[in-house]
Amino acid sequence: MRRRSQHSCAFLAAAGVAVLAVAHAHRSAAALELDADRDAFTPSTYCVDAGRGLVEGSYVFIDNTTGLPTNNYPELLIRHGANEWWEWRFGINYGIGSQGNIVTSVEVGEGTLDGSTLYESSILYGFKIATSHQDGWLPDSCFIMEASTPMYGDIFGTVPVATVVTGWELGNDWRLDGAIRYAYSEAHVGWFSRWSPSVVLRVPVTERFEVHAEWFGSYTQGLADDTQQPFFSPGTHYNITRNVELGLRVGWGLTAEAAPFFSDAGIAIQY
Repeated sequence: MRRRSQHSCAFLAAAGVAVLAVAHAHRSAAALELDADRDAFTPSTYCVDAGRGLVEGSYVFIDNTTGLPTNNYPELLIRHGANEWWEWRFGINYGIGSQGNIVTSVEVGEGTLDGSTLYESSILYGFKIATSHQDGWLPDSCFIMEASTPMYGDIFGTVPVATVVTGWELGNDWRLDGAIRYAYSEAHVGWFSRWSPSVVLRVPVTERFEVHAEWFGSYTQGLADDTQQPFFSPGTHYNITRNVELGLRVGWGLTAEAAPFFSDAGIAIQY
């Protein structure tokens, strides 16, 4: 099992300080935002506008503590606005590795902890509904209900996933969002619960460029050996045009059970 050095801890702290320092030095108003859900582990509190669509995709690499790394793609998510408070969601993903995927909103099971290889493809479908808009201390909020059904792999149970997201817009267009996600997942030993809390601070640097710092975790309940896997994850996105956004996020596990490192490079296109 790998152990983190003092240099790794120092790097994590420096990365967090750098994200906030750069953002503080380059405040900007009226930032372009597509409100992508794949930008961070914490989804956006907003729905896609009525009659509009947003296509999101990414490639995810996870350096697992044991066994092979996990590779996920295309992490495709298609969001379509039905009206101002409701959107439909459909996605597809393929994963290969040894321990599943817990660093994005795609559920592919817990995987095996013995180092053996996991292959799985799945489809995702559901909806997102806006439940409140910010008014003083009342936050923006939304509720996401999805299901993930494997199309190929060792585990074939459909996984229901419910997510509640809340957030506040702060001064200088800074934004603080938090979420709690619950999934009833299937592993090789049976069904179990997975709780995934998260909080992210998003800061615009320029009209097109944003940075964020995030904490999130995955906590299982019902396995023979439950896991606790928290992560620290800075990230950024850049709007090439008003309708095209590129994003990058990386992260480091904060416990011995969590993957030491992951990266997630993606794109969002509005139509």
